[in-house]
Amino acid sequence: MSQIFNRISRMLTNKLMNWGMRRATKAATQPAKTAPKDARAPVSSQQAQRQKAQREAAKRARQAAQITRRIGK
Repeated sequence: MSQIFNRISRMLTNKLMNWGMRRATKAATQPAKTAPKDARAPVSSQQAQRQKAQREAAKRARQAAQITRRIGK
């Protein structure tokens, strides 16, 4: 009986941890919701390059988190 309870609790804990990790990763990589895109100032080429690099780094972070979750299963 104890083994069944341990197994179910471990599965539930893993599901909750994965859910939390996904949610935290998405929240950390999403841009802040400060103003609508129309209200923002024009972006210079350097800023555009920096933003693109940040988006790519966020994408790599999401992929790394996903791989880490898969390895943990």
